[in-house]
Amino acid sequence: MPKLNLRSRLLLSHLLVMGVGLGSFILMSKVYSPRLFVLQLERLEQTQFFNVRSVRTYLVRGFEITWNRSTLWSVGVGATAAGALSYWVAKRITQPLTQMREITQKFAAGNLDERMIKSEIPELNQLSLSFNRMAESIEGIEQRRRELISDMTHELRTPLTVVRGYLEEMAEGQIQPSDELYNRLIRETRRLERLVNDLQELSKAEAGYLVINPQPLNLRPLLECLVARFGDQLLEDGPVINLDCPSNLPTVFADLDRTEQILVNLLGNAIRYTEIGSITLKVWQNLNFVWVAVIDTGVGISEIDLPHVFERFWRGERSRSRQWGGTGIGLAITKRLVELQGGKIEVESELGKGSIFRFCLPIT
Repeated sequence: MPKLNLRSRLLLSHLLVMGVGLGSFILMSKVYSPRLFVLQLERLEQTQFFNVRSVRTYLVRGFEITWNRSTLWSVGVGATAAGALSYWVAKRITQPLTQMREITQKFAAGNLDERMIKSEIPELNQLSLSFNRMAESIEGIEQRRRELISDMTHELRTPLTVVRGYLEEMAEGQIQPSDELYNRLIRETRRLERLVNDLQELSKAEAGYLVINPQPLNLRPLLECLVARFGDQLLEDGPVINLDCPSNLPTVFADLDRTEQILVNLLGNAIRYTEIGSITLKVWQNLNFVWVAVIDTGVGISEIDLPHVFERFWRGERSRSRQWGGTGIGLAITKRLVELQGGKIEVESELGKGSIFRFCLPIT
């Protein structure tokens, strides 16, 4: 038997309350009024008046008294029954909402362990399920935020410790300045700069403060420039970067700077995790969108980590990220930049065989 929705339950509850009240009124009138009227007639028979007019007057008066008393009792009993039933029904309906209010107050106090129980009312049960999913999401975000703070603290402490150590030794005369030493200091400061810039970009993206200026854009010149730029940075024994792009590619409606930032992030990740093999930048048209895919033959991403690569405050295989110099924020920024331009981003990967990151932009 299908469960009734909230609207049907409220309607039936009001009809039931009305039925109980009306039934009580009729029952009391049927049971109590005749008995009182009979009692009035018996008292009339004991009197010494036999005049028809006098008897009629007493009959009418007796009936009025009987009806008034029965009505009073009927209204009292019916109102009591209807009130009690309405209170019980209202409590049953509002109990999940009251529980939800109490749980949200606990959430505000920092207790994220409470969950809603299952309800018999379909709408309230769906609300409870959505509320529980939201609670789990908030709890997960809070956990990842703590992990991010811990990771960022570690990331900041390492270069700062290195820079301070070198500077203190140089100040004390224990080591002499050299080109190698300066290069080490430059690498550590660039690492700090990259981390700070990523955090700033992520903060702007999450708050919606990133400025997007879309305009008709031909992607091919941008792609050729990036392939040439990154190709110059690759070593002879490293991966080969290729471009697979049709010559008649339609223009897209996108922001040039933000699109370049997306491609730089994806190509940078591909180069960082691909020691040998190839990196292919493939472009094609599908319906009203132009798709761009960065295909590499690198280390890949595990199946467990794959659904979380674009999540904020999430990092997989922290030791590997530190080894390759990643901050774990770039993909979250990339996803937000794609969405702000009306596109979407997807990923396919297999551990040990490489990854495919692809995104689309709308055609003008």
